[in-house]
Amino acid sequence: MAQVTSPRIQSLRAGITGQVFVPGDPGYDQARIVWNGAIDRRPAVIVRCANTADVSASIAFARQQNLEIAVRGGAHSTGGSSVVDDGLQIDLSGMRNVSVDPAARRALVGGGATLGDLDAAAQPHGLAVPAGVVSHTGVGGLTLGGGMGWLTRKAGLTIDNLVSAEVVTADGRVLQASERDHPDLFWGIRGGGGNFGVVTTFEFKLHQAGPLVQFGLFFWPLESTGGVLRMAEDLISSLPSDLNIIVAGINAPPAPFVPEEHRFRPGCALLLTGFGSQEEHENVVARVRKQLPPLFDLVTPMPYVQLQQLLDEANAFGVCAYDKALYLSEFSQDVISVVEEHLPRKTSPLSPLLFYRLDAAYCEVGEDATAFGGRRSPCYVAFIVGVTDSPDKLEAERQWVRSFWDALQPHAMGVGGYVNGESEHPNDRVLSSYGPAKYERLARIKAIYDPDNVFHLNANIRPAM
Repeated sequence: MAQVTSPRIQSLRAGITGQVFVPGDPGYDQARIVWNGAIDRRPAVIVRCANTADVSASIAFARQQNLEIAVRGGAHSTGGSSVVDDGLQIDLSGMRNVSVDPAARRALVGGGATLGDLDAAAQPHGLAVPAGVVSHTGVGGLTLGGGMGWLTRKAGLTIDNLVSAEVVTADGRVLQASERDHPDLFWGIRGGGGNFGVVTTFEFKLHQAGPLVQFGLFFWPLESTGGVLRMAEDLISSLPSDLNIIVAGINAPPAPFVPEEHRFRPGCALLLTGFGSQEEHENVVARVRKQLPPLFDLVTPMPYVQLQQLLDEANAFGVCAYDKALYLSEFSQDVISVVEEHLPRKTSPLSPLLFYRLDAAYCEVGEDATAFGGRRSPCYVAFIVGVTDSPDKLEAERQWVRSFWDALQPHAMGVGGYVNGESEHPNDRVLSSYGPAKYERLARIKAIYDPDNVFHLNANIRPAM
């Protein structure tokens, strides 16, 4: 294992406001833990930054010592890109501040904040940023890759609501990126991942959402999977943008609202969330119950904060995970046949298949307005996620994910996967995710702000030569 000499560590500590951990220090082993329990890496140095100056100093130290750099926000990277063996981890968890201006509908968010931190600050004002669906996810990693969830149909991706950002680049400079300042960098960080620097502050537009939303969960047995997908396709054709659905292949939770005989049963679910009128939501609920009566359902008003925490327990820190993602234009019969064949083959009851719908506000942003690696036409994004409670069970789920993804690939749209939904980032897959034109533009921006590819533990964009 790489070691950095004690005098150099003492020098680093002297220049850092936050904390510095090396192997053997109290707190080191806790500091290196990330969400995916299958990842077990030991950095040579962990710097828990307290401010932007700490980030700049950490980058300078790592480059002087020839240490690879990993950047940790919420530590939710399935592939473990937020921690590195023998390198330096920049830990932003000490920078979780969120301030909200409800009159201007703006939020300033620290680079280490989680979605839960953001919601806690914005929801007292009935405001929210379109983001993900697990509250302990980091704002930073989610945003830089795109960011999608319950509010995507209503208000677009997370990056579509980014107004500006403070970025520390590979040479230690602190830059403001916006449509006015360093617009090339601003374009790149909206979808191009962590390739261009460490974002220490995000400024977002806020939207009216909550504090109460309308929620419905409907569950069917596995043999009804085809019917659920066909019904979802039919619903989407007339679904107002104030409503959103996620279709999920899951096992029924052991929750009080689930009849005991159905708990843990594998099946297919539809999650319906309404941000508009109760009547609008109830009309769709009635359609679902009439068109395909479920085994059970739960329809209730719910605090937006609770909605954002709905999937937290199933995605708790320490689960072992592997995922792949792709885009589908529709639930064709060929797609349905693949899902019907492969969904029952998972071996872990924790593993979900999730289909998010992308349309409405998502499609109102131009294809080239951001670096997002996906077409801005109506589609679904499929997340195939293998999740187990121990590392020794993960290989079987990894094979399930890969075989499922391979079977769906012939029916996928002509773009690669969503970079936030991929455990692995081989170069050809990154290129296909962005497409040649966007990738070349990103590579030129990379050459300006990170010509030595210092930030490469990600869906890496290689700098243009």
